[in-house]
Amino acid sequence: MAANDTRSVASLLMILNFAMYVTLLGLGGWAMNRAIDQGFIIGPGLELPPHFSPVYFPMGNSATGFFVIFALIAGVVGVASTIAGFNYVRSWSSDDRTGPASAAVIAWALTVLAMGFAWKEIELEGRNATLRTMEAFSIILSVTQFLYILVLYG
Repeated sequence: MAANDTRSVASLLMILNFAMYVTLLGLGGWAMNRAIDQGFIIGPGLELPPHFSPVYFPMGNSATGFFVIFALIAGVVGVASTIAGFNYVRSWSSDDRTGPASAAVIAWALTVLAMGFAWKEIELEGRNATLRTMEAFSIILSVTQFLYILVLYG
């Protein structure tokens, strides 16, 4: 009975994390698209400004570019880790746990890195509602992904 309950909790956390990582990817993709479309464009004969950053984003603050890039990386790895976890939860044997558990740990580490940039972005202020939503998702995902890891190793 306890193994079945653990399996149900793992399934619930995996589905929740999958949905949240996909949402993080959608919001991050929007931010990246907007940065590419409205970013700084250098034409022929023009010089770069003195404090130009190659990670310039036209919205948010100086931490936004780093946050969006690492949130996108964490989102892709997080989706991949949940896909790897689907087969494990289906079979639920300890022999198959190594791959999904290590992928989940890597996704969690990248999510925590993105969360660190989210905290820096919050500290610097000056961001829009979409970036605030991305920050919230990365902070919540760092907790739920950690709980998922605990369930896998438990």
